[in-house]
Amino acid sequence: MAPVLRLDRGTLVMWEVPEVVSDFFTWDARSQSYRAPGQTYRDVMETLKRENLPVQDEAAAFSKIDLSYARDIEPYPHQRESLAAWKRAGRRGVVVLPTGAGKTLVAQLAMRDTPRSTLICVPTLDLMHQWYAGLLAAFPDAHVGLLGGGSKDDTPVLVSTYQSAAIHAEDLAGQYALQIFDECHHLPAAFTRVIAEMGLAPYRLGLSATLGRSDGREADLDGLVGPVVYSVAPEELAGGSLSEYREVIIRVRLSQSEQQRYDECIRLRNDFLRRSGIRLGSIEGWQKFIMSSGSTQGRAAMLAHREAKSLAYGTEGKLRVLEEIFANHPQERTLIFTNDNSAVYRVSHEFLVPTITHQTGVKERHKVLERFRDGTYRVLATSRVLNEGIDVPEASVAVVLSGTATEREYVQRLGRILRKAEGKQAVLYEVITEGTSEERVSQQRRGQWQPGQRPETPVWEDLNAPH
Repeated sequence: MAPVLRLDRGTLVMWEVPEVVSDFFTWDARSQSYRAPGQTYRDVMETLKRENLPVQDEAAAFSKIDLSYARDIEPYPHQRESLAAWKRAGRRGVVVLPTGAGKTLVAQLAMRDTPRSTLICVPTLDLMHQWYAGLLAAFPDAHVGLLGGGSKDDTPVLVSTYQSAAIHAEDLAGQYALQIFDECHHLPAAFTRVIAEMGLAPYRLGLSATLGRSDGREADLDGLVGPVVYSVAPEELAGGSLSEYREVIIRVRLSQSEQQRYDECIRLRNDFLRRSGIRLGSIEGWQKFIMSSGSTQGRAAMLAHREAKSLAYGTEGKLRVLEEIFANHPQERTLIFTNDNSAVYRVSHEFLVPTITHQTGVKERHKVLERFRDGTYRVLATSRVLNEGIDVPEASVAVVLSGTATEREYVQRLGRILRKAEGKQAVLYEVITEGTSEERVSQQRRGQWQPGQRPETPVWEDLNAPH
């Protein structure tokens, strides 16, 4: 009889392992069986097929599904090219496209051409409902369900948050032949990576605008999803599938008293860091700083750090610049990004504009976004909650007012205003306080900063560290 392949809690199980696939399996004395990670399913099956060795497959519960595509839409060249590249790579791999370049359509075309049970993972509830609505429109005859936000459906096409899919990874492991990971840079995290590691899915598609992670784990995507098979930058698509855009850097200066206090805070904090041997250029360094803040000197250094950040982010000069930007764009829909909630609320108080933060409820957030889209609100201020996935094609002006973004955040924010519209000219303003870490972070992202370039701003200074 042919050996049996089964699935148990996200691992493949065999009691008799053919020699050709023995490298994939490890003997488990507790269960008296050979086991392999679920994600090796495709390699195991292809190896056995290549050697013409039969196996009784009781692991996979994939299903073929009817995905009649209801949309009559002509893909842009980059969408056709990315789909073709993914297919050439064996329907495994990552596609990197700018926000607004139509990653969702690429995924729908991949589903159309791979009509198998499909799990789509997204980072937020907003994106989950956005994908759900798009899939119902694209595949009206398909059974589409949700996992997360109070929903727990059992359907051939399932849209889930990463959080919920990770919680139910063992149950989902054998059901879906195609896994699609939107904003796939979230996947390599310790909690969420089990979705891919336990999943048997032979076909995998990752989508992202930027892959970089602070922990460097973006390299793990190669094993979890597949290699990058297609990548294009925003400037390559501007004027075609994306709106024309320009980037404007505006530098402001602290007042004399603000600069003196900023320098004093930085000196106090950095003196403590030197004495303690702490460097803030890594997560580990920041964690040491937090742990040391339990002491009297450590707490004083942490308070100085926060005060310096507040000075850099909230200088009066930035509000004057913002007022001028409003005057220069009296009709355009404008998004304002800040690094923290206090800056958002200050902008809201000064200019009487609505806000969205992580504290904003789902219903209120939906209402505010709808009023922004229909023009009731012309300006919307937010911290980091609109960085990913929210579709606001009406926005044409974005202002990064505080906490100059990392490369990934910057690209995500730029993408909020790049969606194509007739006659649209998008503008991204980056407002930077000179002589602070904001200037250095901006230069680093653009490849213009070199260690030692500004001796008064040490390399370990990082006001954008977690707080």
